[in-house]
Amino acid sequence: MSYFFPEGAKFQFSTTFAAAKTVTAASNANPTVLSSVAHGFVDGEEFLFLSGWEDASNSIFQADQLTADTLSALGLDTTNTQFYSAGTGTGTIQKVSNWTDIPQVLSISNSGGDPRYTDVQPLSARNGIKIPTGFNASTITLSLGHDPQNATYKAMLNIARTQQKVALRIVGGGATVYGYGYMSVSEVPQMQSGQVNQVQCAISLLGRVISY
Repeated sequence: MSYFFPEGAKFQFSTTFAAAKTVTAASNANPTVLSSVAHGFVDGEEFLFLSGWEDASNSIFQADQLTADTLSALGLDTTNTQFYSAGTGTGTIQKVSNWTDIPQVLSISNSGGDPRYTDVQPLSARNGIKIPTGFNASTITLSLGHDPQNATYKAMLNIARTQQKVALRIVGGGATVYGYGYMSVSEVPQMQSGQVNQVQCAISLLGRVISY
């Protein structure tokens, strides 16, 4: 077991997604092997995977280039065919690039992502039961020092207003963490005596959070 600290962490986003490459096959393996003719990826490059597998789609992975036509999605274990049905994981992959630092991050918090249950009360039983039925939607929220003249902050406001999807990357604290979803940015600063003015930036995730 190791302990890590957040000091020095970088928070970045990207809206630059290359043209989609078709995935013609996705294996049930750990990690899964994706077949895509002349995919062009090299080891460590990041890509957005849109897949017929719900538990893999709308997520950012790192590539392990195997051949000119195959690559692995590192960290994606698809051996459980209950959740990753054989032959249904095809889709597209898109390289992610041109990461931009999110300015003046003061803190990070998250909500959701926890298991969701349905309460069942059989008539023949005195004790109810909870059956897991999935996971609640996840949101990552960053508190930023408010600088209305900052060019990146202005660009983030435009992304939020036009409802663009973004890739999120957090580098530091002993890991690299990825997410993908909608960015929303507050225009109204929070003001409190003795503290810097702050605004909130939230990423509403569409897929899984993937960590390396």
